Amino acid sequence: MEETKEERFKRLASSRTNTILKKLDVLGNCSNIQVYGYTKKDIDKIFSAIEAKMKQTRGRFSFPDEEKFRL
Repeated sequence: MEETKEERFKRLASSRTNTILKKLDVLGNCSNIQVYGYTKKDIDKIFSAIEAKMKQTRGRFSFPDEEKFRL
């Protein structure tokens, strides 16, 4: 039986989301100040890049039926 578009999306999105969450856990390991040295500026730069990419990626998921804002 062939996989539907929705089933394929759920399978791939779940797998890819779990991969991202695991990578964030690994990034969190860099917070150990006994092993690593960093500044607030370094941390701000890292999370700014992550947040920008998240915003960009979320924007790719559009729903054409939604009405656009108009004044």
